[in-house]
Amino acid sequence: MRCPKCTSIEDKVIDSRISKEGNTIRRRRECLECGHRFTTTETLVLDGMVVIKRDGRREEFDREKLVHAVRAACHKRPVDIEQITMLVEDVIDAIEARFENEIPSQAIGEAVMQRLRTVDQVAYVRYASVYKEFRDVSEFMTEISALGKSKK
Repeated sequence: MRCPKCTSIEDKVIDSRISKEGNTIRRRRECLECGHRFTTTETLVLDGMVVIKRDGRREEFDREKLVHAVRAACHKRPVDIEQITMLVEDVIDAIEARFENEIPSQAIGEAVMQRLRTVDQVAYVRYASVYKEFRDVSEFMTEISALGKSKK
């Protein structure tokens, strides 16, 4: 790992911690050249998983793209990064359990919406508005009405 301060590649690991889910490792490192301490995170790479888009295109699964979409939906909402990380990990676990190598994009979208609905309803509506591609305000209002009814 390259030191962010002096760019040396010589470092030592001071501490390692495995996440609760077990698929990421947080490592505290110290540069042997300048003594700067920094943190890295190792994440399991999902090789061979392909997302089948609505138009039939195939695209390699990108965890960061999923994180970015959920973060955008949760922007300026009382949802912390830990909740977003847990939600994304839960979605990935669910789709890995259901599918082998090819995942329909609809399955990912539905899994995210199902979990966002319980985390933050405004974030859910934001995500749904993009994912479901509402054509007009009436479709948007129908979704919001359904959300209000399911809460009762």
